[in-house]
Amino acid sequence: MYDVLIGIDNAEDRRAVAQAEAIADLPTADDAVTAHLCHVFQENPEGASVHQVSAVRRAREVLEAAGISCVHYEASGEPSDELLAAATDIDADSICVSGRKRRPTGKAVFGSVTQDVILGTDRPVFAVPAPRSD
Repeated sequence: MYDVLIGIDNAEDRRAVAQAEAIADLPTADDAVTAHLCHVFQENPEGASVHQVSAVRRAREVLEAAGISCVHYEASGEPSDELLAAATDIDADSICVSGRKRRPTGKAVFGSVTQDVILGTDRPVFAVPAPRSD
């Protein structure tokens, strides 16, 4: 069994779909892979659930259509810290992220979850490019 943690942002469904398609394209992506769809809430005054995040639902549709089993995982806090904690919690074999295209000054000012995850783990991380129009 291969467990992959997919960090899903709720800002753009297309990035989540691209991540799901990348997982579905893995050489052994049928019943040998479990996708852990993780969304980290930074602010959640309404008490929303990971099941309510549109990007998570879209990724799940793609994965299930490819025959990949999915598990929902949610957390609250700083995204990079929580993704790294989730990877440890589920003993993920790899982590899948998708970043936004930003200018270098934007990265310096706001940081980068993708960069923090890559630098903060010894697990393999694969970054799925954002769709071109993102």
